[in-house]
This record gives sequence, C-alpha cells and structure tokens, in this order.
Amino acid sequence: MPHATAKIGDTIIAEADKWESVEGNVYFPRSSLKNSAGTFDLIQSDASTFCPWKGTASYYDIAVKETGTIISDAAWYYAEPYEAAKNIGGHVAFYKGKVDVAVE
Repeated sequence: MPHATAKIGDTIIAEADKWESVEGNVYFPRSSLKNSAGTFDLIQSDASTFCPWKGTASYYDIAVKETGTIISDAAWYYAEPYEAAKNIGGHVAFYKGKVDVAVE
C-alpha cells in the first residue's frame, strides 16, 4: 500500500502506510498522528454532522504552533461508527483544501 501524509505547510499532521479510504477520503489511524514534537494541537470543535451509514462525525480545529494558525473544522472522526463503517473507528480524516493529504 502506498504511503499517505497529511500536512499543513511544512508541518506533518499524520503519516501512515496503512489507512482506510472511504468516499475518496483517507482515514488515518490515530496512532499515525505526528505530534511528538508538540507542533500542533487538535482542538475539539462544536461541529458535528450525521451520515446515515457511518453515524455522527465530530470535528477538530487544528492549531499549528509554529505559525499560530488555527484551521477550523479541519479534521473529523466517528467516535462510534455504525457497523457498516467499523473500519474507520479510531481513525481521523482531514479536509482537502484545509490540510494537504497525499498518497504516494
């Protein structure tokens, strides 16, 4: 499987060799988040959406410490995905256009 990365500018948010792809979005395992250097914060947003087959998605704002940039609702996850979407439980996806997601 190719390598997937999520970046904001030069800051790598996540990278993984194994991930899930649903509806054209890359869902990164939480363990692939690259914040060991404390370069960004995921801040729980008040936003949520509902998908009839995946369940309720919750959102994160991403604060990039180096630039002071906060990107609203830049990531989402399903805390309790429905049975049809169990494969994305414990994963985070990022909005294209807000976060650069690449698969190589």
